Amino acid sequence: MEIAPLEMTPVKMSARSHFEEQTTVEEPAQSFGEMLKDALKKTNELQLESDRLNMALAAGRVEDISQVVVASQKADIAIQLTLQLRNRAVSAYQEIMRMQV
Repeated sequence: MEIAPLEMTPVKMSARSHFEEQTTVEEPAQSFGEMLKDALKKTNELQLESDRLNMALAAGRVEDISQVVVASQKADIAIQLTLQLRNRAVSAYQEIMRMQV
């Protein structure tokens, strides 16, 4: 006698697109390290762009000061986010190290 495995849902679930969409092949997902490296690289680029615009402003080559302010705020927000992520990662590491095995 064969015993059938239990199914979580009695109805088979399936779906298909009604919009005749073309399915695309997804590229492999990046690893966490690669995503972190890309984010740090982008943060650095924003900071360098902000520094470049600040130097141009000091030299009198910038006509619209709002570009400098926006670039500076983008860099500031990116750095704040990076610091918060670092703080959360350190906090999680410390919590793991405090666990009793």
